[in-house]
Amino acid sequence: MTAPIAAIILAAGKGTRMKSDTHKVLHPIAGRPMLLHLIHSVAALEPARTIVVVGAGREQVEAAVHPLGVETVEQVEQLGTAHAVLEAKPALDGFEGDVLVLFGDVPRVGAGTLARMLERLHAEDAPATVALGFRPADPGAYGRVIADSEGRIDRIVEFKDASPEERAVTLCNSGLFAARAADLFDLLAKVGNDNAAGEYYLPDIVTVAASAGRHSAVIEVPAAEVAGINSRGELAAVEAEWQRDRRARAMAEGATLIAPETVWFAYDTRLGRDVLIEPNVFFGPGVEIADRVTVHAFSHIEGATIASGAVVGPYARLRPGTVLGEDAKVGNFVETKKAVLGKGAKANHLTYLGDAEVGAGANIGAGTITCNYDGFFKYRTNIGAGAFIGSNSALVAPVTIGRDATVAAGSVITRDVEPGALALSRARQEAKPGWGTRFREVMKARKAAK
Repeated sequence: MTAPIAAIILAAGKGTRMKSDTHKVLHPIAGRPMLLHLIHSVAALEPARTIVVVGAGREQVEAAVHPLGVETVEQVEQLGTAHAVLEAKPALDGFEGDVLVLFGDVPRVGAGTLARMLERLHAEDAPATVALGFRPADPGAYGRVIADSEGRIDRIVEFKDASPEERAVTLCNSGLFAARAADLFDLLAKVGNDNAAGEYYLPDIVTVAASAGRHSAVIEVPAAEVAGINSRGELAAVEAEWQRDRRARAMAEGATLIAPETVWFAYDTRLGRDVLIEPNVFFGPGVEIADRVTVHAFSHIEGATIASGAVVGPYARLRPGTVLGEDAKVGNFVETKKAVLGKGAKANHLTYLGDAEVGAGANIGAGTITCNYDGFFKYRTNIGAGAFIGSNSALVAPVTIGRDATVAAGSVITRDVEPGALALSRARQEAKPGWGTRFREVMKARKAAK
């Protein structure tokens, strides 16, 4: 029988190096707060409990995680990572299972890695703790994990305390651990703070376990998976790594990215097969794209659903609530918001469609806008199938344009148009022969006299 799982995520630090009013762990990667990336990975294991240890800025963190059913406990005094984990002990009173100890600013740890940690914890040699190790290109000042070829840890040494031989070891400590609940809190209770900072360090549980005759184990992961984020620069580096991985996956799954390094995905972007994405396209959260869609360069898409065969851009902006039907087209410098375009509908250029429904096969001329806001409320515009909206038209909502109706170019439409009708609303054109010539002569003379 598999033991129940609890996760303790440490997020009590102030994150001063971010120089931000936003809590460090709420800064986004691919459009989602980094902490929520980690919680998503944990959720894949179906944990019985997930607890975030909060401190400075706790209100922000609580507002982000409580709607997900995640609990929080407060670390009032910042006395070190071991102390932070102990703050979760009362919340886990009576819990008998495995505990993962994670960091909210180390967001890319995957569910597969977490499962490996728990699997190693229950191996035949029954380690007291399992640490997550990595081998960075530059080990620098990371703590070193001294372990044998089987991954049994002899000791974890802080860089400042390491000998030259120990510093030559490339296996470093990420600070992430797994342990049985009973073992974890027993070990933590015995961790001291006899160090330069006077803090209680989580990795010391390895030393405490060893003093009791029990060993710990380490499993390794790529350095990118345990990259910590403490500054804007590190945030950008993790974002770049995430984007590289996502682009590679998109192409492996059948999408064509002409200039992959210029395309930016959100955490939940979904792409079909044979999708063509040109350079400099940005996807915000909530985008779903079906097969055989073309997204031309410099388009910005968020919260939109795009059906097969549709074409977007270049220079299009699709905002949340946009739905494009099969073979629909939204062209250059077109913006949509809460707009549904039916099969084959077209808005090829220079148009704003907000709070609108456009029927199948309708054609929206250049410069058309739906006037959906009166300064207080939003209203809808309905355009029937096969309708033709002439260029530079303003449709003042709420208004309905009937099926197969035509709106003449330059019209301001304030009343419903019946199906098949022509709606024309513009000033009558007049011509005054010779007026332009006389005007220029007068103005030239006036200018010469100055």
